[in-house]
Amino acid sequence: QVRLEESGGGSVQTGGSLKLSCRISGFRYNFCGVSWFRQVAGQERDLVAHIIGDGETYYGDFVKGRFTASLDKAKNTLTLQMNSLKPEDTAIYSCAAGSQGRDSCVNTWGPGTQVTVSS
Repeated sequence: QVRLEESGGGSVQTGGSLKLSCRISGFRYNFCGVSWFRQVAGQERDLVAHIIGDGETYYGDFVKGRFTASLDKAKNTLTLQMNSLKPEDTAIYSCAAGSQGRDSCVNTWGPGTQVTVSS
């Protein structure tokens, strides 16, 4: 059974940094990859970063070079280093691991961790 658990969320001031970690267990790495998403209550979930099977990483447009996602397969840990944080980065951040479904990749989600950026 695939399980994910995030840690590292918290409160920072504008311009500060946070590093999120996601512990992954029971997962077989595949082309679907692993991801970070974020969601503000009442809004759609946004993709923050997606690391696909070959290691290539894609970021949401709003990241603009401020965040770096990395995956350590040996430690089964996905991280998200966030710098130059802004109040609009306030959200619940969740990690996800994709498994190949019948026609598409199906994500398993962690419970999420709150990130709050104050002005």
